[in-house]
Amino acid sequence: MSSPPSNLTASHFAANQPSTTPFERLDRILIVRLSAMGDLIHTLPAVAALRLAFPQAHIGWLVEERWAELLCAPSSARRGPRSAQRPLVDELHTVNLKGWRNALFSLATLQHVATVWNDVRDAHYDVAIDLQGAIRSALLARLSGARVVFGLAQPWESPASLWYSRKVLAHGRHVIEQSISVAQAVIRNHSHQFDMAIPPAELPRDPKAEARISQLLAQHGIGDFAILNPGAGWGAKRWPAQRFGEVARALSAMGISALVNYGPGEEGLFESVQRASEDRARPFAGSLTELIALTRRARIFIGGDTGPLHLAAALSIPMVAIYGPTDPARTGPYGTRSIVFRSGESVTSHVRHAEPEEGLLSIDSDAVIAAGRQLLEESHRLHPQKSQGSASSS
Repeated sequence: MSSPPSNLTASHFAANQPSTTPFERLDRILIVRLSAMGDLIHTLPAVAALRLAFPQAHIGWLVEERWAELLCAPSSARRGPRSAQRPLVDELHTVNLKGWRNALFSLATLQHVATVWNDVRDAHYDVAIDLQGAIRSALLARLSGARVVFGLAQPWESPASLWYSRKVLAHGRHVIEQSISVAQAVIRNHSHQFDMAIPPAELPRDPKAEARISQLLAQHGIGDFAILNPGAGWGAKRWPAQRFGEVARALSAMGISALVNYGPGEEGLFESVQRASEDRARPFAGSLTELIALTRRARIFIGGDTGPLHLAAALSIPMVAIYGPTDPARTGPYGTRSIVFRSGESVTSHVRHAEPEEGLLSIDSDAVIAAGRQLLEESHRLHPQKSQGSASSS
C-alpha cells in the first residue's frame, strides 16, 4: 500500500537536458498522442504546461477518433476559440488507423486520409511533439510537415526515435513526469524558463452531458456514490468481480451507492458484480463525455490500472487503486489522494495474460473496504459539503 507520487515542480527535471539551439518561432504546436484513454490522460499536464508557457500559440492534437471526447465535447466544434467544451487545444485532427487498415484501398478511406493529412499539413506547425513514443506516432509527427519533431530519447518503441530531430532525456519515474520532460525541453529550447508546478489536467465540460447525469442521479435518488470499475485492458489486471460485489455491499451499508462502470462487451462482468453485491450495485454504461460528468460528482473511485482510474485521478477524486502486474510508481494515481494496493508477490509485466495475476488475487476485499472507508472519512472532514449529496457537479 502506498501514496501517490508527490507533485514535483518541473525544476526537478531541468538537469542534464541536451543543449540545442533555440528555434526562431513557436506559434503552432502539434501534439501527437493517438491513444489510449489512460495514456492520453497522462499527457494532459504536459500539454497544459505548454499552454501556460505559450498562451497565444495554436495547439493542435492528432488523436484517434474514439478518444476525441477526452479533448473536445461532442457539442463543440473541433477547431476555433477554446472554451469549457474544448479547454486545452485549438484544433483536433482525428484519425481511425484501425478502420483505415481494415479498408486500406477503399475510396472512402483514401478520401478520409487525404482530408486529415491536408488539414494537418495546411496548419503549418512549427513543432510536432510525439508523446506516444510508438513507431506510428513518430512517423505521423515527421510527416506532419513540422520543422522540428520532439520525442523521448528512449521511447516505448525504440525505432521511433529515428524520426525525432530533438531527443529528450526522460526524468522522473512516472509517465506524467516523463511527458513533462518533453514539454520542458520544448519550452527551454524557446528560451523560456520552466520552473512552474506541474499543472492539473483539463478535461472538457459538456453542458448536455452534465444535465443528463444530474437528471439520471436525481431520477434514481442517488446522492453520495462511488464508482467501481471492474474492467481492465487485459485479464491479468482484473481484480475478481466477486470482490467488487463485496465492496459494493459494504459501501451500501455506509450509505454510499455503488455505480459500476463498464464498457461494450463487459455486460457479463457487471452482472457478476451485481450478483455478488446482492443487487446493491447499479450499472453505468455511458459515453466518455458522460463518464467525465459522472466522475466529477463521485465521492470515491475504486478500480485497477485502467483508463477510468486515470480519469478519476485527473479530476482529483479520492481513490483506492488495485494493482497487479503493472507498476503504480510508473502509472499509478497522480496528484490525488489515493491508497494503492499492490502485493509484494507481483512482478511487473505487460504480457496480456487472460487470468488475474497471482499477486493481484492476494489483495482481499476487506482491505479495500477499509481503505475506502478511510478515504470517505477523510473526505468528509475536509469537504463536508460534498457528503451532503452529489447530484450537483463539484
